[in-house]
Amino acid sequence: MNQIAQHLLQVKERIAQAAGQAGRNAESIPLLAVSKTKPIEAIMAAHAAGQRRFGESYAQEAATKIDTLRQQEGYADIEWHFIGPLQSNKSRLVAERFDWVQSVDRDKLIERLNNQRPATMAPLNVCLQINISGESSKSGTSEQEIFQLAERVAQCERLVLRGLMAIPEHTSDETVLAAQMTRMQALFTELARQYPSVDTLSMGMTEDLELAIAHGSTMVRVGTAIFGARDYS
Repeated sequence: MNQIAQHLLQVKERIAQAAGQAGRNAESIPLLAVSKTKPIEAIMAAHAAGQRRFGESYAQEAATKIDTLRQQEGYADIEWHFIGPLQSNKSRLVAERFDWVQSVDRDKLIERLNNQRPATMAPLNVCLQINISGESSKSGTSEQEIFQLAERVAQCERLVLRGLMAIPEHTSDETVLAAQMTRMQALFTELARQYPSVDTLSMGMTEDLELAIAHGSTMVRVGTAIFGARDYS
């Protein structure tokens, strides 16, 4: 597992270099380690190396990991982000465990998360996911619906609107990617103007984090470059 610590260092160096080229402070761009499908030992290794933010995409798998780690000493400082498509019938698993949900994309999910968030926990941080590439295979709402959904979240007592999340098109064409990221940056700027709680543009992964940082991303989500393409055993 020592390689995870090395990989984390390499990713943080990439973030720092990209931030410097964009004239930004690297400390303002936190790293979310995407640990979906990875064993709990990999999360523990990353935590030992100083990583505190983790992203999961499968509600049942994540619930097991979170419950297991919370029963052990030393892991209460983990900040858990749900970043995958969330079925309504799995929303309670997420509402009762996570600190953030970055993949909110419809009214029904907003209502369920708000109703199911325990009053004993801090309000749930929410990012609205935009399908910025318009691909039918991707989750996320349209650009036109964002502000209506944002208003719904803002009205919820147990939710806090924090920003936007997107997964740009999987392409090596930087012109296409840059255009999509530019639109995301503009939407984020407008949303932040309307809602003081908005401070997060979650955009950029292993392949495109540098471009995302150049286009205003305030949080990058990295899995493969930290944990590798295959599960650790």
